[in-house]
Amino acid sequence: MSTKPSIIVTRLDVQRLERLIESLDEKTQESPGVLALQDELDRAEQVGHEEVPAGVVTMNSRVHCREEASGKDYHLTLVYPKDANADEGKISILAPIGSALLGLSVGEKIDWPAPGGKTLKLELLAVEYQPEAAGDFDL
Repeated sequence: MSTKPSIIVTRLDVQRLERLIESLDEKTQESPGVLALQDELDRAEQVGHEEVPAGVVTMNSRVHCREEASGKDYHLTLVYPKDANADEGKISILAPIGSALLGLSVGEKIDWPAPGGKTLKLELLAVEYQPEAAGDFDL
């Protein structure tokens, strides 16, 4: 059993994400992505938005990750479902990679369930933009 890295999530993100989950229909609430997100929220250390370290992934953060096996770099932005756009690297919080990224700190690694049943290992190299560090609290 792999241990998941401990994560930090702002109280504001938790409130918004719990509202998002509550707004979904019952069937959607039981989907793997939503259940994974709920697990992440349940185990997260919650902090105020002014207390979150700059190297932690929060909602609307832009991150730079590298896939270990291939060395391929990904620049992803963690967004709410309505803003998701894979072509622009905007990943929904309800996608498995989205909920896995939330709360991660630079240097930590996560497993990314890829299409075809493979699991890729991603390392978080940088948080290129974090709303809290930039003072953008209303995103």
